[in-house]
Amino acid sequence: MFRLFLTTAAVLAGLAVALGAFGTHALRDRLDARAIEIFETAARYQILHALALALVAVLVNRFDPPPALLVASGAAFIAGILIFSGSLYALSWSGIRVLGAVTPFGGGALIVGWICLALFSANLK
Repeated sequence: MFRLFLTTAAVLAGLAVALGAFGTHALRDRLDARAIEIFETAARYQILHALALALVAVLVNRFDPPPALLVASGAAFIAGILIFSGSLYALSWSGIRVLGAVTPFGGGALIVGWICLALFSANLK
């Protein structure tokens, strides 16, 4: 799990930086201000939660076997990034407003990731 979570965190963080730069330089003239704001929200949440996933990876590496709450937290962060940020990127690029209906599911997954991490922490001995 350590390698999977850390590698995924690194890839997602790197993509967040690349997409953020792409949004700043390539999309400014193609998207309206609201679409840019949505795009920037996607990139910001992606980088923050990729870092959270990296933290989970480091914690997972301390235990054998990895605690279920940490594994659940990492999985929820991955799902949340893909659904939350992915739907916002798609919404900002396409303008298809129904994609915004998917975003709360990703946000819910991110919240579940934080709850699992909190529960793990609260139960540490």
